[in-house]
Amino acid sequence: MAVELNHTVIPALDPQASAQFLAGILGLSVDPPVAHFTPVTLANQVSLDYDQLDDFEPHHYAFMVSEEEFDAALARIQDGGITHYADPACQEDGQIYRGERTEGRRGTYFRDPDGHLMEILTPGGARS
Repeated sequence: MAVELNHTVIPALDPQASAQFLAGILGLSVDPPVAHFTPVTLANQVSLDYDQLDDFEPHHYAFMVSEEEFDAALARIQDGGITHYADPACQEDGQIYRGERTEGRRGTYFRDPDGHLMEILTPGGARS
């Protein structure tokens, strides 16, 4: 059997709110609870299991999306008044990255309610 990622735990102050936030941006739904986790399942069947914690360091999560999904997610980000950035240092606000330095892919970064750095990006040759 090939090794595949099955799930990862994302710490959150309010798992339901954080899961709903990301699911809303990505055009997904929040799954029914599994034990104390609030899961969001991606197209490749990897689940993001939100878990309530009071103290944690923010993480980075990147989501590969089609060109059409990127446009839709970016529109939801902009319509929601969510600040997004062209860089992981979050200094180029209101922009996306694209072009030669990213081998033709487009992407943007944004923070979720818990401070995690989320990234959406279209297919290309290099990883972020």
